[in-house]
Amino acid sequence: MGDATERLIGLLHTADVVAAEDTRRLHRLVQALGVTVTGRVISYHEHNEAERTPELLDLVREGATLLMVTDAGMPSVSDPGYRLVEAAVGEGLDLTSVPGASAVLAALALSGLPTDRFCFEGFLPRKPGVRAGRLADLAAERRTMVFFEAPHRLEAMLRSLQQAFGSDRQAAVARELTKVHEQVLRGSLLELLQWAQDSEVRGEIAVVLAGAPEVPPSEPADHVAEVNALLDGGMRLKDAVAAVSADARVSKRELYAAVIAAR
Repeated sequence: MGDATERLIGLLHTADVVAAEDTRRLHRLVQALGVTVTGRVISYHEHNEAERTPELLDLVREGATLLMVTDAGMPSVSDPGYRLVEAAVGEGLDLTSVPGASAVLAALALSGLPTDRFCFEGFLPRKPGVRAGRLADLAAERRTMVFFEAPHRLEAMLRSLQQAFGSDRQAAVARELTKVHEQVLRGSLLELLQWAQDSEVRGEIAVVLAGAPEVPPSEPADHVAEVNALLDGGMRLKDAVAAVSADARVSKRELYAAVIAAR
């Protein structure tokens, strides 16, 4: 509760309309904060976003101050809110963000992994084939990656990460961030998978994964065999060198010289 800012508390009390992902959780929140909601409370979640968004925008156009809150985490970040923001931007309505705790940034900061460059991947696809394809797309990702996952699917997710990135890739599992039972576990994917297998995982989960390691730049001489393979297939030397140098990102001139020197 201590993460609630004075600005949020003030808006909970004064907003004309409060759109809540779960009105029961909103009630518990304001009770704990000692706040009285004076405005109209409207349920707004992933199952009614489409039909409720126009209604909420009508209220704003009529001059109402609308506050949108979600259960856990930042609204619109893997939570309801994106459609509302998109529609409000499209109509040129005034909107702002009330900063607060963010699981993405909190997990990243606590992970012990590089924070200078990172990307947020949200929830991975549930279907194994689609998930494997998404992870294959991330095989060369050098930035630290942040994911969300449901507690009952964490073990399967970590197993997929292990298969895609190897047992030794470093990661962190952060659960219940900034809450009473906050826990952050750090280690290899194999170690974290073993923990998930042996534990009853609960709460809101964020997984932080180290990016792909630096690959030492190759030398032109390392690619002579590739050029020779193309030559054996009937390609001209100049064309073979051009093709291999483009893929390997080495100098054409130096690769040509290495091929000639190897003969």
